[in-house]
Formats: sequence, C-alpha cells, structure tokens
Amino acid sequence: MRAVQIERHGGPEVLHLRKIPDPAAGPGEILVRAEATSINPVDVKTRAGVDRPNPAIGFPMTLGWDLAGTVEAVGDGVTRFRPGDRVVAMSAQIATGLGTWADLVALPESLAAHAPETVPPVEAACLPLAGLTAVQALEPLRLKEGQRLLVIGAAGAVGGLAVQLAAASGVAVTGLVSRPGHVQAVLELGAEEATHEPERLPAGGFDAVLDTAGFAQPDAVADGGRYVSIVPGSLPGFDGRPVDARMNFVEQSGEQLGELARLVEAGDLRLRVAATLRIDQIRAAHELFERGGHLGKICLTF
Repeated sequence: MRAVQIERHGGPEVLHLRKIPDPAAGPGEILVRAEATSINPVDVKTRAGVDRPNPAIGFPMTLGWDLAGTVEAVGDGVTRFRPGDRVVAMSAQIATGLGTWADLVALPESLAAHAPETVPPVEAACLPLAGLTAVQALEPLRLKEGQRLLVIGAAGAVGGLAVQLAAASGVAVTGLVSRPGHVQAVLELGAEEATHEPERLPAGGFDAVLDTAGFAQPDAVADGGRYVSIVPGSLPGFDGRPVDARMNFVEQSGEQLGELARLVEAGDLRLRVAATLRIDQIRAAHELFERGGHLGKICLTF
C-alpha cells in the first residue's frame, strides 16, 4: 500500500508517498481502506518539527489524524463494525505514531464511528479532529442558553464547528476572524455577530471565550467567566482577575465522533471543503495549506 511518510522534519519536500507493507486488523481493530483525509495544523507542525511526537515514534513516520473510508476487515472481538461499513476516525498520530495518510489503516474500533450517510467521504474527512476538538473545548466552558461566547478564529475548521455547536444550543456567539472577507461566512454558520477588528470587542463582554487561533483576548471575558485555548502557549494572564482559564487538548473518542456524525447526517452541522487534491499531491497540498486564508479544509483523496 501507499503511505505518506517523513524521514526527517522540514518543509513539504520531506513528504514522500511510499510503498509499505499492508497492515492487518488485530484483536479489537478494524482495517479501513481510506477514501479521504484532510490536513490539520498539527500535521504541518509535526512535519516541520514544531510539534514533536512521542519520542518512542521514530522515522520513517506516517502522518495524518483524519480518516474517512470503508471497513475491509475486522479483528477478533470487534462488535460495532463489519466489512463494507463506511466509517470516520481520528488517530492521535503525534502520541501513538498511528498515521492515517495511507491506503489502509488498522486502528482500534473505539476510535471510529459510522460515517454520515448524507455527505461524501471528502466532506466526512473534515469532521474527526476538528469536530472532536470543538466539542471537547466547549465542554469546560459550561455554556447555558443565552450566555455570550466569543470564538477566536471562528472562520477556521475548529472555530466554525464550535460556532455551529454553540449557536445550536442557544448561546449568543460572536466570531473574531482574521480577514474582513470571512465575516459573512461566520454569520452564515450561526454567529449573531462577527468582526475582524478585535478593538471593537467589548471589554468583559463575554461569559466565555474559546481561542482556536492563538490570538489571545483576555480583556474580552467577564470576571467570573471561563476561557479555553486549544493552541499551545497561547493562554494569557488575567492580572489576578477571577477567570477560569485552561488549555484543552483533543482526545480520541469514537463515541463523541458518532454523535457529531449524526448531527452532520441530520443536516445540523455543516462541513466545509476549501480544496481537494490527490494523495500523490501531498506536497502541493501542504504548500496550499500554509498559504492560509481558506474557508474550509484542504482534503486529500486516495
């Protein structure tokens, strides 16, 4: 089979599509034939050496966190899936070394969920990491209907899903974006307000802040409010103000992914694709990703 691997850290030139042996489904695992995947910031940072993987993971290293495909085989003890099922999954590659940018991926069934039947694999591949990050980052904010939430990076993959999830629960969402051309897109996702001008945000105007972009806005959260960032090193200080502030890192969960997939299938959660390339165009895909400014994800097909 083919797999995207690196043998050292660096620019897109270190990415290679190689032939490696096919994996097999072990006990409790499913073997998935990949149909699509997508690029996340962690993939680019791992390639570049900014985010360092578990020291036990050596080279050559297969990259990738997102997976959409079809089950080819199941291992002993698998109960939730059978061959022919369409699935989505997220693998925490930087921690486990199990990358998803490969024709075949064997992974624990606990990481997978049935794919939404109403969208093609390319769209489904946008869901795993971004969706799990969004829903898990919203949990510690403990938002109630009518409360005010600021989402920083609201036009991005994680931010856009967080806007939709929060707005659907009756939260009044304001989105902060980096470009004026992204304001309308965030309003269409369900935000009540959106701006590209942080100076226009009211001081203490929000019960909670979710930073998905690493652009800290500590003055925006009210005293007694909550502040979550998903970007390492971006949690600000609050000068002794009573703010519940924390970092949040995504965790693997097929159960939560299944809940998100059902929202997509019902039409209650929108997935956005900015561009689709073939897996053998992986270097060009990374170059496109790093140019930024996309309203949607850069996806890859197999």
